[in-house]
Formats: sequence, structure tokens, C-alpha cells
Amino acid sequence: MTDLADLADVGRDRRRGGYSRHGFDAVELELRAWFVEEAERRGLDVRPDRNGNIWAWWGTPGPDAVVTGSHLDSVPGGGAFDGPLGVVSALQAVDLLRAKGFTPAKPVAIVVFVEEEGGRFGVACLGSRLMTGAITAQAAARLVDADGVTFGEAAHAAGFDPLRMGRDDRALSSVGAFVELHVEQGRGLDVPVGLASSILAHGRWRYTFTGEGNHAGATLIEDRRDPMLPAAEVVLAARRAATSGARATVGRIVPNPGGTNVIASSVDVWLDARADDEPRTREVVAHITEAARAAAAEEGCEVRVTEESWGGTVHFDTDLMARVRDALGGDTPALPTGAGHDAGILAAHVPTAMLFVRNPTGISHAPEEFAEADDCAAGVAALAATLEHLAR
Repeated sequence: MTDLADLADVGRDRRRGGYSRHGFDAVELELRAWFVEEAERRGLDVRPDRNGNIWAWWGTPGPDAVVTGSHLDSVPGGGAFDGPLGVVSALQAVDLLRAKGFTPAKPVAIVVFVEEEGGRFGVACLGSRLMTGAITAQAAARLVDADGVTFGEAAHAAGFDPLRMGRDDRALSSVGAFVELHVEQGRGLDVPVGLASSILAHGRWRYTFTGEGNHAGATLIEDRRDPMLPAAEVVLAARRAATSGARATVGRIVPNPGGTNVIASSVDVWLDARADDEPRTREVVAHITEAARAAAAEEGCEVRVTEESWGGTVHFDTDLMARVRDALGGDTPALPTGAGHDAGILAAHVPTAMLFVRNPTGISHAPEEFAEADDCAAGVAALAATLEHLAR
């Protein structure tokens, strides 16, 4: 909690509450510098990779490494724990192990992934997607933020060459096991620490409705081609389609030009959809898209649907989960999660597991996100025990 307190004033969002920290912006760069300083103070060997992720090594970098870590960026107006808790806990787990005199037989590394939330460039887990080849360097470089800055431009300004980004087989081949600690993002734990069993299939879709901009006072209702109406239908259709455990959310709508007394000429709507498996998730999106197309046609508008990101159902490595359970005493509960993580991207390439720290509010991606100090300490102890078990 002391290390989290060091970050408490970095990236506060005075309008939304909480924190707004996004990939390669000034705030995230400050947090990255903090991590480098903390890692070097501990004598760790800090090595950024070519995709903008930062690695801090305890021991000589090499194959079969035991890797942990998370991210430092946030959603707009996010909480204090999502991401930073995993990074802070990793540093403190190393402190605990050193204090007891443990020397790892395998290399141990802490990694900080860039742009996990996708809050700036729209694609979640961008650093791990680049590293695994789930997105190409060319596609990533073209991503644009709200100010028209591309990811390639932001990466270059931060000291990285976007032309050298992409799948990093050297980094992947060094990972023998990856364990990410994260605050639990629902109310699924009644004990301080748990395991993740799986991640729901999920993706993001952008609906662009095009109509006719006009005067809000001078244009009769029957003469309008207002794209805000079919945009609103996406919001309603998302709620109707989210049944039987599926989740569908519209959290962002951007009208153009955005004037109070102006009928919009176009409206962009972003949909987040999740369900137990790919067919069910695709079915939810298909129902919403059908409703969007019908509403657009009725209003005389056009609609274009773009899939911006996708992640299939992730089942974490059962052998690694069993080894983590052994390290923790054998009775740690496991639960599925609807939240995406870098661990989920890595799971298709290396053995991966996740530790969750209890969230008593059940709130995440919001200022009220919370974890008790004692539970955070239990998370650090659990991560330390896991690293010791895997690295000996």
C-alpha cells in the first residue's frame, strides 16, 4: 500500500474522478519512470523490449524464466488498483523473497505491459498482442487516439521504433511461466486471494452511423436523417441481447460535430460484448448489429460495423494452476472472469496463470475500485510463495 500511495497523485482525473493513465502519454511515462527507478533501486536489470514493454530481471535473463507483472495504464477515470496492484505486488514479492534469503534457481522477471486497457488507442492488451503477434506492427502503428496521434507516433516519441515492433520470439521463448496478480473485478471472492480459471470470450466493435447534419430548430422531424437514433438503438439492443450470462455494454458514444443545437452528421458507438464462448459472443453481436441496421434504414442513415479487437475464451494452464495451488496450500478457490488481461493474450503461447486479490466493493474500472490493505498483503505473500515454488 505504501508503493501504491507513491502513485496516488499521478494521473488523477479531476473531471471523471479516479485516474486516467494511457499508453505513452505523459502520465504513463511518469509511471514507467517510477517503475524503472524502483526496479533499479532493487538491483534488477531493466530492459525495455522493442514493443514498449519493460522487463526487470532478477538473475541473468534466459530461458525458462518465471515472469510476473501487469500494467500501469488505466481506463478513463479508472481505479487505483487495476494494473498497478500487480506491478507493486511483484516488486514487493521480490523484496519478501530476498528478505528470507531465497535465491532463485531460474531467472525471475517483472514485466510492465504497455496500453493494456486500450484507453488511448482502442485496442486492449496492445503490448502483449504485439509481442505475441496477435496484432501486426503495421496495424498497431495506424491506431489513432482522440487527438489524431497514431500509436506509431506516440511510440516514436517515447523512444521506440514502430518499424521494429511486432512478434518477439526471443521474449516469448524466455518465459517458462507467467503469473499475473490482479485485483478481482467483480464480487467473486469471499477469501483474500483466489485463482482465475478462465476468461470469457470478448471483443470490441465500432458502429459508425452516417446521416445528415442540420439545424436542431429549423429542421422538421419528418425531414431528418438523424444518426443519433440508430446509435441509441445499439444501447438498447445491447441490453436486450445480454442474456444467460452474456454481457454487452456501450460505454462510449461520439457524435460529430457534437453541438447541443446541431443534428449530428455522424455518430460513432463502441460496443463491448462478452460471453462464455465465441459462438455465444458472436450471436450477441449479431443480434445487436441486426437491430442497428434496421434502425439505420428506418431513419435513412447508413451504418458501418468494424471489429476493433477480439479475444476467444481463455482457459489457464491446468498444470501451472496446480503448481500455484501447491505453493499456496492446495485449497485456493478458482473463478472465471469477464475481464481481459495480458495473461489471457500470453496464454496461447506460454503457460499462464492469474492470482486475484479480493475486491469487497465488486466495482472496477471506476474510482470506487478497492482492496483492503490486509488482502493486498496476502496477495503479495501469495505471489512470493508462487515465485519461490516455480523458481527453485
